[in-house]
Amino acid sequence: MGRVGAAGDNAAMESFFSLLQKNVLDRRSWTTREELRIAIVTWIERTYHRRRRQAALGRLTPIEFETIMTTPATQAA
Repeated sequence: MGRVGAAGDNAAMESFFSLLQKNVLDRRSWTTREELRIAIVTWIERTYHRRRRQAALGRLTPIEFETIMTTPATQAA
């Protein structure tokens, strides 16, 4: 992170909220906050975290990392 007001400071969050709005918020109208909360949590856990490349996993998605790290014998079971 750079200095206050640096252009790159908010880029990651702006990207996240843009995807959230496009994939969840703009899809339909929500009758209750609880319904919207569940939709957001579900989207984050099922879609966003599974597709997002993570530095801690060597810039792989969690699915790619699990595929590489799982031995063929474990996959067959």
